[in-house]
Amino acid sequence: MRRLLGSVRSRATLGATLVVAVALVAAGAAVVLALRANLTGQAGGQAESAARRVAADLAGHTPFDRLDLEGDDPVQVFDERGRLRAVSEDLERISGTGHGAVRPEAVPASDDDEEERDEDSLEAGEISEEAAFTEGSATVDGETEDYRFAAVQVEVDGQGTLTVYAGAPLSAEQSAVRTALTAMFVGFPLLLAVVAAVTWLVTRRALRPVEDIRREMAAITASEDLARRVPQPDTHDEIARLARTTNETLAALEASVERQRRFVADASHELRSPIASLRTQLEVGAAHPGLLDVDGAVADTVRLQQLAADLLLLARLDAGERPGGTRLDLAALVREELSQRTADRVPVATDLEQVEVAGSRGQLARVLGNLLDNAQRHARSRVTVSVRARGSHAVLEVADDGDGVPEGERDRIFERFVRLDDARARDDGGAGLGLAIARDVALRHGGTLTVRSAPGGGAHFELRLPAD
Repeated sequence: MRRLLGSVRSRATLGATLVVAVALVAAGAAVVLALRANLTGQAGGQAESAARRVAADLAGHTPFDRLDLEGDDPVQVFDERGRLRAVSEDLERISGTGHGAVRPEAVPASDDDEEERDEDSLEAGEISEEAAFTEGSATVDGETEDYRFAAVQVEVDGQGTLTVYAGAPLSAEQSAVRTALTAMFVGFPLLLAVVAAVTWLVTRRALRPVEDIRREMAAITASEDLARRVPQPDTHDEIARLARTTNETLAALEASVERQRRFVADASHELRSPIASLRTQLEVGAAHPGLLDVDGAVADTVRLQQLAADLLLLARLDAGERPGGTRLDLAALVREELSQRTADRVPVATDLEQVEVAGSRGQLARVLGNLLDNAQRHARSRVTVSVRARGSHAVLEVADDGDGVPEGERDRIFERFVRLDDARARDDGGAGLGLAIARDVALRHGGTLTVRSAPGGGAHFELRLPAD
């Protein structure tokens, strides 16, 4: 059973069939009940009409033996004492009226005296406005049927209050109900079969693009070719949006994998040069101790250490590491970092305004250090650092008076391992990770890092963070 209902198509077909079945049963029951009530009401009206006709004859002083009771429907007339005074000629047996007698009883002359009447009793010749209804059976001329009986009272001079029972057959109601039930028993299963078949086919057609998407995704997984895309149906429904989102996800995954591959290749290339240089120096020192370049070996080791630290920080940022929520004064952070930079080539001017932000002190200090290192490499004679509040943001700006960044390269410089000056020595230009780290840290803090031209020429970097 679990395997049978393991597909969406099976569950949709079963659900639709059950819903339609419940609706059909409810509708069928309502129709049968309404039909039965309507036909029963018609039979009651027919019985009441017959009873009032006999009551009208009695109110007109028609004797019991001259009443018109020759119809096929049973009629009984009882007096106040419950004695049968008149009955249909062919009535053989009756139930449902409370009186099973089918032969009139003889009435002594002394019994014709009128008794004292209640205030609410009928006047002479008056027929009751409301009739009482019951159901039972009767045998007329050898045939037994179910009937609906109507009881009507009439006041007759010299006879007192007489009760007339007249019945109308329920055969039409029973036949109609049987016909309706038969039609339902035959038609409902056929209708449910049609609903199930249509739902199965429609669901199959609707889910065919999903199966195509699944098949293509399985092929992509098997081939590891992220350049492939799933088929996108030419519709505007949920499946088309699913295919479009899947292709967007594949594109983002392809870009991420390609970025990681390029990152690994660039990192390997950057690590190979200092490692090869360090190895060469150590091999020369081992063979000729007097020729060992200790300063060069230390410089290569420091560069390796810095590169490893940059790669580790990028790995943590890529893993989604979130900065802490420590409150810190951005101006105080700038003063502290500048006090530790004793080997800068160009003096740094400051314009600092106290403003607090929330984040990682170490990561924000790393951003400031990377921006200052970049400015020191390109500045001619001046580097400026400013901190100020602008609305709900804290803005840190680092500007230099160098050559600036070409407008077409202002987004590219934030990519990893990108150096615009290919002729610059690697030792001077760094590995091309500083600005990439700075932007990633800014994004992790909910901010932005952009570059534009400084008013006096050069590059103007702006770090914008939410103020705390």
